[in-house]
Amino acid sequence: MTGRLAIIAGRGLLPAALVAALDEAPLVASLDGFLPEGLEPDLVFRLERLVPLLRHLEDSGVTRVVFAGAVQRPRLDPALFDAATAQMVPRLLGAMQGGDDAALRAVVGVFEEAGFQVLGAADIAPALVPGAGVICGQPTPADERDAARAAQIVAALGAVDVGQGAVVAQGLCLAVESLPGTDAMLEFVAATAQRPNPAAAKGLLYKAPKPGQDLRIDLPTLGVQTVQKAAAAGLAGIVWQAGGVIVLQPAAMQAAAEAAGLFLWARP
Repeated sequence: MTGRLAIIAGRGLLPAALVAALDEAPLVASLDGFLPEGLEPDLVFRLERLVPLLRHLEDSGVTRVVFAGAVQRPRLDPALFDAATAQMVPRLLGAMQGGDDAALRAVVGVFEEAGFQVLGAADIAPALVPGAGVICGQPTPADERDAARAAQIVAALGAVDVGQGAVVAQGLCLAVESLPGTDAMLEFVAATAQRPNPAAAKGLLYKAPKPGQDLRIDLPTLGVQTVQKAAAAGLAGIVWQAGGVIVLQPAAMQAAAEAAGLFLWARP
């Protein structure tokens, strides 16, 4: 499919990173209240005006869209609905009550039904979604065991649409990711966590998509700040599911990890 690309943007650095990876400028549409960092959107929209947004994208020659950036469920204002979008209210509200994954699937479905091809970040910027391999440092056998344990925990969390990350040390779960996010989880570990054996494995952060997740939307994201928070929490490294996690500013993230003595591992 040819035609212009639109980025449906939320908060964070990912929308700007995608723009930087493209040869042609996309149309950037940002959800009101969730503006991206380092990027000026072409337009700002509200979910209550979703159908007018779809029509504007079509009139602008857009045929492909990618969702990028963090959003929270917006509070809907009944007075702002146009007639066409109002017909979607039961569908959207029902999806929002089903959890983040269900809400995102519903929005993606609306775009696809309107004739747009929905792409993932890996489709347009594959370098931001690394394949399997140790990027820097070297996990120990104890780290490998902790990573396997963390993967089990994150899979269980994801199955009930809770979070996409956990911190594990010496086989014990020190923290899991919930609504406050990865940074808050790492800050909690830095402030409270005690390892059973101070001389043994220091632990690691593990991130992965939810089981059965549509990899075009809501992929976990790591960056330089994640490395800094993990180092402050006293962890040995960061592990993620290869091909399922976005790494922002890969070179800067690797440099920060090397400086902090952390390993980075995209786990198969």
